[in-house]
Amino acid sequence: MKGTIVNTIAVIAGGTVGMLIGRRFPQKIREAIIQGVGLFTLLLGVSMILKSEDIIIIFISLILGIITGEALKLEEHLLNLLERVKSRVSPNSPKFVEGFITATLVFCVGAMTIVGSIEEGLTGNATLLYTKSLMDGVTSITLASGLGVGVVLSSISVFLIQGGLTLLGSNLQFLMTPLYINVLTATGGLLIIAIGFELIGIKKLRILNMLPSLFYAPFIMFIKSLII
Repeated sequence: MKGTIVNTIAVIAGGTVGMLIGRRFPQKIREAIIQGVGLFTLLLGVSMILKSEDIIIIFISLILGIITGEALKLEEHLLNLLERVKSRVSPNSPKFVEGFITATLVFCVGAMTIVGSIEEGLTGNATLLYTKSLMDGVTSITLASGLGVGVVLSSISVFLIQGGLTLLGSNLQFLMTPLYINVLTATGGLLIIAIGFELIGIKKLRILNMLPSLFYAPFIMFIKSLII
């Protein structure tokens, strides 16, 4: 768990620095930074999608994920939870929810998260997570300067998700193969693009109701591997 702990601290430290920097900027500059973060997330999402050629699996995963999320009213429940957290932590932070969701997806969906966490669980080697910690620390400075304290609170997601993958390392070893990593990363890239659209003001999508697609993607890939 050392790698996850270091990564969590890096996000907290970077996010705190970003908040301190962002508070010094006038409102217009902060708004411009948010748009810049939106463009960054769009670029990141596109780069993640290009990692997989299994477009049909990604599409099916997204549709099934949306149906599941809507049926469970996932967004409604999670937003209510985040609003309660916001009211206690930072009631005057207008971008708290966007910051938390954006940072959670950016930091927790991708090959380095999966491979690094599972590798530490299997071998105790946290080198990849240490590298990721440095990258996340720098990224969190930029995100938090525009989106605020929600980015810092995403450190909880980093700790829980990466820590869970590490603890379940031996059971999740199959996820380390490119077959699963690429389709999961690409599906996550779609959600990150959706966040980018929201941040630059194009369209607000029900992103939280799409989260189950991240579970469907590797499952459908597993079914495909059995059939072919």
